[in-house]
Amino acid sequence: MDSLTFYGAGGSHHLVALQHFPLPPPRVFPLFADASNLEPMTPGWLRFRILTERPIFMGTGTLIEYRLRLWGVPVRWKTLIAKWDPPRSFVDEQIRGPYAEWIHTHTFAELNGGTLMEDHVRYRLPFGWAGRLAHPVVRDRLRGIFLHRRAVVADLLGSRERPPGVASGSEGGP
Repeated sequence: MDSLTFYGAGGSHHLVALQHFPLPPPRVFPLFADASNLEPMTPGWLRFRILTERPIFMGTGTLIEYRLRLWGVPVRWKTLIAKWDPPRSFVDEQIRGPYAEWIHTHTFAELNGGTLMEDHVRYRLPFGWAGRLAHPVVRDRLRGIFLHRRAVVADLLGSRERPPGVASGSEGGP
């Protein structure tokens, strides 16, 4: 049931990640409601750090600022929590950052006594045709980020299933 899929054409792209947990949504959602969990869920090679003062109260309208490194270049990223509907869903949108557009919808649906978590990211790269040419490299980096996240979330929730070849706490970048 776990999967990671990319689709899209031209300048608009989509990433869809599915992951199943043997816990109900009210037990899974709190892991994502705590913004401090973003750091361990992000591969170390991105050097991701939250800049917003903690604790961060999550809800519609919350702004969160981060710092990370992309190919060694420091980047600041600011997101808006555009929708907050615990324990079913939330949406974060990039306000400032490396993408021309980044809208990440997180849903948590009950399935067979557990939770099917779906991440749907709609994104566009900057720089027109040059961004389109760079997409295969960006897609591979995103795949690595989401595979790392999948393994860490499985560990944090006590679900040891992970894709072959993905070790817990993996630091290597694609």
